Amino acid sequence: MILRSRATGRAVAYKVFYRLPVSVRRRLVRLAGPKYVVGAVTLVRDSEAGGAGRLLLLRQPPGHSWTLPAGLLQRGEAPVVGAARELHEESGVRLPPDRLRPAVPNALVHTRGWVDMVFEVEVPASTTTLKVDGAEVLEAAWHPLDDLPRLSRATANLLGHYGIGPQAGQPAT
Repeated sequence: MILRSRATGRAVAYKVFYRLPVSVRRRLVRLAGPKYVVGAVTLVRDSEAGGAGRLLLLRQPPGHSWTLPAGLLQRGEAPVVGAARELHEESGVRLPPDRLRPAVPNALVHTRGWVDMVFEVEVPASTTTLKVDGAEVLEAAWHPLDDLPRLSRATANLLGHYGIGPQAGQPAT
């Protein structure tokens, strides 16, 4: 009996909800639904590297660990456009968005309320000029995948999803 009254109450609530104007329904969903911060991350591999390969990493203030080129999307910005923009802003590597391909998985939902849209690209390190601003990014460098430097916790966790680094093969955190 209780289950039926819950179902009936829910049906009534949906009936009322769907009679509201679309703009009001959207506003209610935004108020009641979960909120996420969305960022874009790019895994940039050296297309010329042998062995395990090399990955472009950034050292950002305070400079204790290394990260990936990444940043928050601007309102209404397509994730691949944001990834290309952040890659250029942080490393000096300018690529058209259509050069970036979605990583698998493409979206990583983190427990602390943010989502990373992850993209991949290969470029030749020997002809790719790296340029940092010295403020947001202190250093950009290519690192062998089998000998990575100290990574930020978020970077190590993210790379683990792709079988790279110290978290590779471990349960996601």
